[in-house]
Amino acid sequence: MPRAPELLLPAGSLAKMHAAFDYGADAVYAGQPRYSLRARNNEFSTLEMLERGIGEAHARGKLFFVASNIFAHNSKLKTYLRDMAPVIAMKPDALIMADPGLIMLVRETWPDVPVHLSVQANAVNWADVKFWQRMGLTRVILSRELSLDEIEEIRQQCPDMELEVFVHGALCIAYSGRCLLSGYFNHRDANQGTCTNSCRWDYKVSNAQEDATGDIGQAVQTVRFDYGQALEQANGTFAALGDARRHPLADRSYLIEEAGRPGQLMPILEDEHGTYILNSKDLRAVEHVERLVKIGVDSLKIEGRTKSLYYVARTAQVYRRAIHDAVAGRPFDPSLLGELQGLANRGYTDGFYQRHHTQEYQNYLSGVSELNRSHYVGDVIAMREGWAEVEVKNRFAVGDRLEVIHPRGNREIVLEQMRDVEGRPLEVAAGSGHKVLIPLDPRFDKALLARLL
Repeated sequence: MPRAPELLLPAGSLAKMHAAFDYGADAVYAGQPRYSLRARNNEFSTLEMLERGIGEAHARGKLFFVASNIFAHNSKLKTYLRDMAPVIAMKPDALIMADPGLIMLVRETWPDVPVHLSVQANAVNWADVKFWQRMGLTRVILSRELSLDEIEEIRQQCPDMELEVFVHGALCIAYSGRCLLSGYFNHRDANQGTCTNSCRWDYKVSNAQEDATGDIGQAVQTVRFDYGQALEQANGTFAALGDARRHPLADRSYLIEEAGRPGQLMPILEDEHGTYILNSKDLRAVEHVERLVKIGVDSLKIEGRTKSLYYVARTAQVYRRAIHDAVAGRPFDPSLLGELQGLANRGYTDGFYQRHHTQEYQNYLSGVSELNRSHYVGDVIAMREGWAEVEVKNRFAVGDRLEVIHPRGNREIVLEQMRDVEGRPLEVAAGSGHKVLIPLDPRFDKALLARLL
């Protein structure tokens, strides 16, 4: 029987950490704001909260990793060791790091502290892994840009090194974390934890023309883009694998205009068949868990420290089931795909795990996460004699079908009645900021609810 890999979930707050563990995670990771890629939306912004998180994780027999994975400029080098000292004293199970200089400082100062190489460092071959193993690191988080076959070769060449891969969450449009758009537009550097997700913005595409001096200016006619027509044309024109021919329009010049910067035209040199030309679909690789288990990957990681409590619970639950099935030798359950489809997402791709897909990598229609099948509508925060007190996140009403998501098993119910907190009958839970009472089996205390559409 193959060994079960660690399931590693994001923890942007104590509540999300609790949910991750309740629903099947073996470990969580959180960032130290000044030195990680999540400077915002982080409850672990104080040493007190970080210490509490590490202590609670260890009390449950779980692991807590601290991300310290920026590429540091000189100004942060001056304070790094001083600021890391109290964190090291909390005994996190590992530091997640990318900068070779910071890794050197940590290894020299605290040689016994385990260090995991961040995906930011973009390890893409077995020689990379062997190098970092010689530097004393205990785990390498492999680049997202690797195929399953490449991961298997690395495992074979490096049998005694821990390997971790991402299986779910947002993808960068550059090698992980290396995008410069946010720094260029807003002076907020992705590698310093302040990315503004410029790849998700709305860009309009216009024809451009080059003058005799080589300068690019706007042509008279604006490109009229029809996504369906372009996709049909592309699928009929290009080979799906390997020897795809270059599009005849790719050699022309174009201008893009971001929605928040009207009149500021920026030249681009390739037609990307769409409006959201930089917006990757989200990674979903649950169907590849069986192969990853057979390869012997040590940890399966889910991205999303700024995602909702529902996201953390649902992904932990689904990927835990996929791991159980793979270890037990059961075939992949396709219903798991549907359960993840209900999460907010930008469309899904399995990334680079299978080479090569067609143009389906990009989501050209929207940069906003879409709720396809279900809405996260609330948390059960208390029970009152058969009535659950629900903190509402999104609107729901009597007559809706609800899914109760619980570590001991999920259940679907039809909401037949509802009350306000004073006990008066209620037809609609209006939305975030309200609390309502619904009838619920007491064993589902502290559950999550999703309204099925």
